[in-house]
Amino acid sequence: MKAHIVRIGNSRGIRLPKTLLQEAQLEDEVELQAEPGRILISKTAQPRAGWAEAARRMRARGEDRLLDPLPQTRFEKEEWKWR
Repeated sequence: MKAHIVRIGNSRGIRLPKTLLQEAQLEDEVELQAEPGRILISKTAQPRAGWAEAARRMRARGEDRLLDPLPQTRFEKEEWKWR
């Protein structure tokens, strides 16, 4: 599909057909990356995407332990009680 670059205020841009955006599963926000001779448009990465699965794998391998011991306060030693 060809498109023309048009003026948009002080910038330039292209209009993308709604059906093309739907087919690419792109919504309101995208990431742009420039390479020689082309501009790549892709979905934005979700913050913490994949963290839950990575945590499950770490737990299965026993790699989810704290590296440093927690400091014990007087409150934790004398007053804190687990229910």
